[in-house]
Amino acid sequence: MKHDIRRIVLAAVIPLFLIFVLYLMKLLEIGMDWDFTRLGVYPMEKKGVFGIFAHPLVHGSMRHLLANTLPLFFLSWCLFYFYRQIAPYIFFSIWMGCGALTFIIGKAGWHVGASGIIYGLAFFLFFSGILRKHVPLIAISLLVTFLYGGLVWNMFPFFAKATTSWEGHLSGAIAGILCSVAFMEYGPQRPNPFADEEMEEQETEEEKEEAEEKKTEEKEEENVP
Repeated sequence: MKHDIRRIVLAAVIPLFLIFVLYLMKLLEIGMDWDFTRLGVYPMEKKGVFGIFAHPLVHGSMRHLLANTLPLFFLSWCLFYFYRQIAPYIFFSIWMGCGALTFIIGKAGWHVGASGIIYGLAFFLFFSGILRKHVPLIAISLLVTFLYGGLVWNMFPFFAKATTSWEGHLSGAIAGILCSVAFMEYGPQRPNPFADEEMEEQETEEEKEEAEEKKTEEKEEENVP
């Protein structure tokens, strides 16, 4: 029980720290009357390259940040809880992949916010659970679909608002899918239902070999004059 609680708490450390940084950035921006928009991605322009790294830290408004807070925390917690061995690599890959793809396919303008990471995490958790065919991970896939299935529409320009970076959402989704395939052989895997039987067979074979060796030794001792 204590071990499970410890895992739950540890999985929340990085998501909570990230959210703390996001709110600190927004409060500094408001309190100091600064504008961090230029830390975002500006597609195919030199001035927007740094945004590949920094764009998830900046939000257009407090309302924008509040809308992203809960899904970002929940999805990143799921990642660090169920995929704790490889979670940092996946999170970093989605972060960078989302920014890089937005830089390539985005429309002219500053793209900011952690929405792309949210899409990346949602699509990773969904497709990874399906590909691994592991019951707990499939359950997470279904939960993500139930909670955030409606996110899909904001990936396309026909349904997204004019002020919404559908390119960032689409980039995050692509990054998440690619990570689910690239990391499929790493992290939690479906247990082999025949593993115990194989172990028993190996033990039986070893016992037979030992018995045969004993018989051989006994015969050799009998043949000694």
